[in-house]
Amino acid sequence: MFEELAIKFENITRKLRGYGKLTEDNIRDSLREVRKALLEADVNYKVVKKFIDDIQEKSLGEKTTRSIRPGEQIIKIVYDQLCELLGGKVEELKYSLKPPTVFMLVGLQGSGKTTACAKLAKYIKKKGRNPLMVAADTYRPAAAKQLEVLGKTLNIEVFSSGKNPIEISKKAVNKARQEGFDLVLLDTAGRLHIDEDLMQELCQIKKEVSPSETVLVVDAMTGQEALNIAQTFDQRVGLDSIFLTKLDGDARGGAALSIRAMAGKPIKFVGIGEKLDQMELFHPERMASRILGMGDVVSLVEKAQEVISVEEARKLEEKLKKESYTLEDFYEQLQQIKKMGPLESILKMIPGLGGKALQNVQVDDKSMNRVEAMINSMTPEERKNPYILDGSRKKRVAKGSGTSVQEINRLVKQFFTMQKMIKDLGKMDFKNFKGMASFT
Repeated sequence: MFEELAIKFENITRKLRGYGKLTEDNIRDSLREVRKALLEADVNYKVVKKFIDDIQEKSLGEKTTRSIRPGEQIIKIVYDQLCELLGGKVEELKYSLKPPTVFMLVGLQGSGKTTACAKLAKYIKKKGRNPLMVAADTYRPAAAKQLEVLGKTLNIEVFSSGKNPIEISKKAVNKARQEGFDLVLLDTAGRLHIDEDLMQELCQIKKEVSPSETVLVVDAMTGQEALNIAQTFDQRVGLDSIFLTKLDGDARGGAALSIRAMAGKPIKFVGIGEKLDQMELFHPERMASRILGMGDVVSLVEKAQEVISVEEARKLEEKLKKESYTLEDFYEQLQQIKKMGPLESILKMIPGLGGKALQNVQVDDKSMNRVEAMINSMTPEERKNPYILDGSRKKRVAKGSGTSVQEINRLVKQFFTMQKMIKDLGKMDFKNFKGMASFT
């Protein structure tokens, strides 16, 4: 996400760091480049103007601190303004004091509303709540069926009864109240474009069920059109928050940077892939850090904590102390990394590996799958002791994994290099993710 914008900001911050002294001229030149980068990223021009004016005002009024280079101070101001532009602070969903809480998802057809509903349900269930998903879209063919399939995957009940969306919504809330569901997620109908019938239906549903939050699900890849959609839905139906989908495919970032400032509603969640676990709580400060090419170590650690237990980490630490790190251990780590999401998105969270650093590097999960296949084709003894892999064994492994002997040689060589590096480090650190990246 934000690849194009991140690369441009990386160039700008590199120039800023080189300034030994700040003047009105070099501040103005730098902000001209920032303005151009934001406009090319499809950020609303009013948002860009205010953003630049605020930075210029703070930059010229900033007192130079002796311990900090002048350019670094401007970068800090840009970072702070980006955080503010994106909302300033993380905002969670608001739950009703008296259950069931009702979240009403609205948006145009094709925005990813049904998938967003399932992602939210999974997120909420992990928090210890008992959600009920409601198929309130009776117009789109197979909309209810899609939600039911997702519900079975997540082991979350789906309510679908009748053809009147308003009645379906009312019955669902009553069912939740009677059967102990503490949260209701309404997947309402959408259209290819905004029309009067849709708005009236949504207003009627909202009047009948009084949702705690009305959440707009909007496609980040639509750029400034996302802003127009948000403003229209807010004026006609009333919004509380925004779920920005397909952010992983948005190289520019215009929607994320415009919608909060212009629509005045917080972005609470972002979709970063098609899978049901590829959703993130929106952290303005972390997003600003990614845009400026500073990585996002906090999110990376959180992802790691979700898939690596304390016991697993302890066992690995013991192996490293005994210098007994093997291909079997590496294979287990590959499985854990895959659970964290696409490899490219993980690497971009590491400071120094975003923007230009990965621009010309082929990072794909297929390469990781080939490494996996090679290790799977080895015997337990070969995984524990790769030194025994002679020519005939390598031919057998290559044949079994659909790879070549050259690839086996490359894997073994890189593993020995990594094994030595780990031995020298004495413990596993996130620096090793960089080493793992070389396997792909």
